[in-house]
Amino acid sequence: MTSRVTRSRRQPPQQQQQLQQQEQEQEQQSRAKWTTSLTGMLVDLLVGQVHKGNRLNNSFSKKAWKSICDAFNRKTGLKWDKEQLKNRFAVLRRQYALVKCLLDQKEFTWDESTGAIIANDEAWAEYIRGQPDAETIKSNGCPIYKQLCLIFSEPTTNGKCEQSAEPLNMIKLESSTESEEMDDVEKDPDAVPTSTPASNSSRKRGRKGIDDAIAAAILEMAAASKLRTAAVKQHNARYSIASCIRELDELQGVEERVYFAALELFNNPSAREMFLSLKRDKRLTWLCHKCVAPYNL
Repeated sequence: MTSRVTRSRRQPPQQQQQLQQQEQEQEQQSRAKWTTSLTGMLVDLLVGQVHKGNRLNNSFSKKAWKSICDAFNRKTGLKWDKEQLKNRFAVLRRQYALVKCLLDQKEFTWDESTGAIIANDEAWAEYIRGQPDAETIKSNGCPIYKQLCLIFSEPTTNGKCEQSAEPLNMIKLESSTESEEMDDVEKDPDAVPTSTPASNSSRKRGRKGIDDAIAAAILEMAAASKLRTAAVKQHNARYSIASCIRELDELQGVEERVYFAALELFNNPSAREMFLSLKRDKRLTWLCHKCVAPYNL
């Protein structure tokens, strides 16, 4: 009886090692863990492309992104693709918008030497109530704000950076597939961009991180709007006409002519606030003074 010779299906050690290395590289590529130094490298490369004139309408061409990606991977030894760099680009744009909005407030200043944003505790507490994300900015500052101005803003004649007039929630952040298609069309006006299921799938994956950043920004703006609306309602309720009449009825010795003149006076929001802010024993004197002649606040 002839014995069968069985071949081992086990892969050679060298091939196993190569497969493990490939799996590690794929895992590393799928999870981009950004550090301060990696972010700084990307920012420097983006600024370099701006100086070369490769930025148009706050976006970069296909050629520029290829150069950025190649240089980034060469310097870091990583193998990240354009989508991962563009997702970080979207985060940086959002960081720039948040810091610029913060510095638009007169209470806040940016220290270029340290990157810290300086304001008193009261100003920070007030701002963070409306913008919780500012807590991170308060702790870490924004050392790269000057570079972000170069990347995301248009220079003006006074030397200051101006953010695009387009609102944050309307900013279009293209995926690499879209930018490549637009770049190809610019080079060949007769070319018709094609779209395949695979490219559509890649585009959706590429936009996910960008869409998440935009969605988070919209939610924060909505929350801030609700807070402002609630504050206005609270203020209006405190100094309402009904509150003034209620306090007026409790005053002793109010003549009828003063009473009805006060009702007309309460149509003025400033008059209502002043009346309710006065001490009770001063209110009647103030009303009599205002109602003797036409008031002027």
